[in-house]
Amino acid sequence: MILEHGVLDVREGSSGEFEATFDLAKSIIAGSPGFRSLRLERCLEQPDRYVLLVEWDSVEAHEVGFRQSPAYEEWRNLLHHFYPSRPTIQHFQRVLEV
Repeated sequence: MILEHGVLDVREGSSGEFEATFDLAKSIIAGSPGFRSLRLERCLEQPDRYVLLVEWDSVEAHEVGFRQSPAYEEWRNLLHHFYPSRPTIQHFQRVLEV
């Protein structure tokens, strides 16, 4: 299992619309092979900043299975116009859990 970590900065004042659109878009990613779970967290200090946490079976499930699929194009069309700059996306592997 890997964790996709994305920092999503949205256009100022668009948080409500972004959250409503994301609620619709979540089913697109959830239907992708290798998807395990998703969390979207909003920053308290910067209300137009979010952290997206997605668990995948593998990096390939995300990078190939989802990002190279028609479903990703639908996801991108719904959400990417909210981002004034490209989100930072990284993958992490668990080292320790308490």
